[in-house]
Amino acid sequence: MTALIIFLILAALLVTGMPVSIALGLTVFSFLFGFTQIPMDSIALKLFTGIEKFEIMAIPFFILAGNFLTHGGVARRMIRFATAMIGHWYGGMGLAAVFACALFAAISGSSPATVMAVGSILIPAMVKQGYPPQFGVGSIATAGGLGILIPPSIVMVMYSVATSGMVVTGPDGETVLSASIGTLFMAGVIPGLMLATMLGGTTTYRAWKNGYPRMPRASWGERWQAFRSSVWGLMLIVIIMGGIYGGIFTPTEAAAVSAVYAFVIAVWVYKDIKLRDVPRVLLSSAAMAAMLLYIITNAVMFAFILTSEQIPQAMSSWIVDLGLGKIGFLLIVNVLLLLIGMVMEPSAIVLIMAPILYPVAVKLGVDPVHFGIMMVVNMEIGLCTPPVGLNLYVGSAISRLGLTQVSKAAIPWLLTALIFLMLVTYIPEISLFLPQMLGMN
Repeated sequence: MTALIIFLILAALLVTGMPVSIALGLTVFSFLFGFTQIPMDSIALKLFTGIEKFEIMAIPFFILAGNFLTHGGVARRMIRFATAMIGHWYGGMGLAAVFACALFAAISGSSPATVMAVGSILIPAMVKQGYPPQFGVGSIATAGGLGILIPPSIVMVMYSVATSGMVVTGPDGETVLSASIGTLFMAGVIPGLMLATMLGGTTTYRAWKNGYPRMPRASWGERWQAFRSSVWGLMLIVIIMGGIYGGIFTPTEAAAVSAVYAFVIAVWVYKDIKLRDVPRVLLSSAAMAAMLLYIITNAVMFAFILTSEQIPQAMSSWIVDLGLGKIGFLLIVNVLLLLIGMVMEPSAIVLIMAPILYPVAVKLGVDPVHFGIMMVVNMEIGLCTPPVGLNLYVGSAISRLGLTQVSKAAIPWLLTALIFLMLVTYIPEISLFLPQMLGMN
C-alpha cells in the first residue's frame, strides 16, 4: 500500500508535465508530510550526504570534455578517418557514420551529443551523395545510442551512484557489493563493439538491397593523413581506458584528465575553439551538469524514502515468491524499462528504477554488472523511441524531417538493437567476460 501511494503521487505529478527532478522532490515531501513519521532532519542530512560521493564528480567533467570535443573539430576529423577506412563498402557513408558514432561515443559519454556531432556533418553529406535522408537519420539516430554504452558513459555512472551503499543479499543469503564505475566501463566495451557491428551490418545490408552509392576507395596515403589528423582525439580513448585499467587514476580522475586534455587539443592543438569561446562552453556544460545533479539530489531522497519504508525489500520478496525465476524477471524488467523509456529521460529512469529493481535482480542471482549493462542497453533503445526519444528529436532537427518520419526511418536499426538486447539479457558472458578476465568482477 505504501509503495502504491508513493508511485501514484509520482505518476500524478509526471502526468501534469512537470519536470522529473521537481516531481521526485514533491513526491518525497508530499509523502513525508502526509504518510510517514520520518523526521525532516534526516531528509536534510540525506540531501547533502547523498550527493557528496566522489564518483558523482565524474559527471560534470565528462560533460565538459564532450562539449569541448563537440564544439571543436574532433568529430569532423573522426568522420574523415571513418570514411577513409570503410567508405568504399556498401552503404559506405552510412557505415562510416556508425563507425564515427562508436569512436565519438568513446570520448563523449552522451548519446544526443554523438548524434548532433556526427549527424550535423554526415546527414547533409549523405543526401548530397544520393542517399535518402531517411537512411542517414535512421542509422545515425540509432547508432548515436552507443554514446551511453561504449565507455565512458554518464548513465553507467548514474547506475553505480544509484546502487552504491545498498546492502543487498544474493540467492544464498550472501552480501553482494554494487558494481563500480570502472567495472561497468570495462563491461561495456564488448557489448558496445558488438552492437556497433550489428548496426553496421544492418546499414550495409539495406544499402546493398537498395543499391545506394559507394564512395571511391581511399588510398593508403589518404587513410594515413586522416588518421594523423584524428589521432589527438583518438588518444583520449587510450588515456581514459588505459589510465583507469593501468591503475594510474580512478574513473573520476580520468574524467578530470579528459576534460583538461579535451580543452588543450580543442584550443591549442586543433585551434577550433578560441579562448574567448571557452566561457560559453563552460557555461553550457555547467547548465547541463546542474540539471543532472538536481535530478540526482531528488532521486537520492526518493531512494531514501523507498529504503526507509522497506519497499525494495518487500518487492524483492514478493517477486521471488511469484516464482518467475531469473528468465521471467529479466523479461518483465526489459518490457517495463522499454515502456518507461518512451516517456522519460535515461538518467532519471536509472536513478528511480535501479534502487527498486537492483535488490530483486541480485536476490534472483543476477550479477550487478550484467544487470547494469542490461539497463543501459534499455536506456539506449529508449533514446530512439517516440514520443520523447532525444536522439529522434536531434535527428529531426538536423535532417528537417518530421518526428514521425524519423521514427519510421529508425525502425530497421531499432529492431537490430532489440535483438541485441535479448542477447545481452540472456547471455551474461557478453558483459562479464572482460571484467572477469581482468579480475575486476
